[in-house]
Order: sequence, then structure tokens, then C-alpha cells
Amino acid sequence: MIEVKDLKVHFPIRKGFFRRVVGHVKAVDGINLNIEAGKTYGLVGESGSGKTTTGRSIIGLDHVTSGEILFEGQKLDLRKKASRDVQMIFQNPFSSLNPKRQVLDIVAEPLRNFEQLTPAQELERVQELMSIVGLSPESIYKYPHEFSGGQRQRIGIARAIALKPKLIIADEPVSALDVSVQAQVLNFMKEIQKELGLTYLFISHDLSVVRYMCDHIGIMYKGRFVESGTADDIFENPQHIYTKRLLGAIPSTDPRKRDELMANRRKVNAEFEALSKQYFDETGLAYPLKKISSTHAVAMLGEVK
Repeated sequence: MIEVKDLKVHFPIRKGFFRRVVGHVKAVDGINLNIEAGKTYGLVGESGSGKTTTGRSIIGLDHVTSGEILFEGQKLDLRKKASRDVQMIFQNPFSSLNPKRQVLDIVAEPLRNFEQLTPAQELERVQELMSIVGLSPESIYKYPHEFSGGQRQRIGIARAIALKPKLIIADEPVSALDVSVQAQVLNFMKEIQKELGLTYLFISHDLSVVRYMCDHIGIMYKGRFVESGTADDIFENPQHIYTKRLLGAIPSTDPRKRDELMANRRKVNAEFEALSKQYFDETGLAYPLKKISSTHAVAMLGEVK
């Protein structure tokens, strides 16, 4: 459904009285990815890795410096032409909903931009969307502050699916929610994906969430991929030292494994320092990806064991 070719997003650094450009921040520095229809592709990395910028660039919120984004085989510049087929779920449900507007107006906004509905048809559609996301149709006259965090994110999801899109970019959709609420929202996202045939680009720093949600995963570091593969490739056979470092940081719920977990973290951190030249160039950036199987690729020098 989505094919991204050599995507680069560079932001200028300006200094001085005349605000001259003295350099660039390479937020995304030449990545390639493919998202199959009906599947979930996970973008993973620490803050500043470029994963959110990648998602914002695909939907047209950030300017693309170079590269190509194809949607169903066709080039589409979303900055010039709005598309009903690509929508976004934002990270924070407390700030992504206008506190001065009723839910009816929030959810109906995309319908008003793209559809020619009568007030009665619009009302019926918004009530239907509220039912789909598990909220009372009568609550459309309430304001965002009258809902819990999980309910607000469901409202955000209702807005995102209002136009029956094909692709949804979900940027850390549960990171602002409590753990118990996270599970409810994630389960719901899986349910509507199956029911509506949605495709997700799922952006997160939480590997546990990514393992649960995603079919294919790309690990980002300083604007480049260090590893990509299926969920099993990444979690069962990690190859890049940065991927291993991220996996080693996943906390364990078993207190008996605390010492083992800490020892493994120390080992991986030591390897990260000792083997950095094998995995990163002299500027600290990842090498180009090498295929090691039909689904798995890793960025490093030499042969992959």
C-alpha cells in the first residue's frame, strides 16, 4: 500500500542576524520501507531517531527534502492534495482534541471537509462512529474534558476512521495512557483493523507494544534504519547491537530475573562500545542495510553471522 524510497527530511540550522543556513539536522536520512495492505508496520527508536518525522512526512505534515512516497503505486504529494485515504492518530489525546468543541464537531470535521452530508446524515454518521469505538452515541454533545484518557483516544480514533481511510499513521497512540487503558485501546485498534481492513504505520518506543501490534518492524537510529524484519526476526534473532540494546532494556515482570536482566544489559552495553565500528561509521551513523533473508536486513560491516 505504501512504498517509501530513499526518504530524506533535513531541517535547516539558522544562525546570526540574517538567519543564514549554516547546516542541517538530518532527521530522516535515506530510508526505504514497504507497508503491505492490511498489515501493521512498526517504527521503533528512541526520542530523536526520526520515527515521528517519517510518519509526519508520509502524511504530508513535514516537508520532504528528497525521496519518493508511493501510495498504491501512485505518487501522491499530500502537501498539495489532501487525501481521505491517509489519516493520523496523534500521541496525546489530551492535546489533540479541541477543548472548546463538542465531540460532534470534532468527529464531524473530516466529514465536513470531504463529504456533502445533510445535518441529519452527519449526525447519524457521527453517532455510528461513536458506537464503533465503543462510546455512547448520546455523548456527542459532551466536551473532551468530560472523558477519560482512554475515551479521548477513542474519540481521536473515531475522527481518524470517519472517512474510511486505507492507511492510519498511529504516532505513539497509547504512550500517554495508563497501562490498563493501553491494553484496551490496543485491543480495540486490532479489532477495527480486522473489521475495516485498515493498514497501520505504528510508531512507538515501547517494544512490548510493538511486539503485540506489528507484523513487520523497522528499528531507527539517528535517521537511518539499523535493522528491519518481521516481528519474529527482530525479537527472536536480533542482529544489530542497537537492536539488542533496545531489547535488553525491556523490563521483566519476574523479580527473580532481575539479576539476569541486569547482567545481560551490562554485557550488551559493553558490546555496544567495543563493536561500534562494526555497526556505525566514523560519524556515528548506521551503514546501509544488507539483506540476510527474504524478510530480514541489518546495517553493519562484514558478513552477518
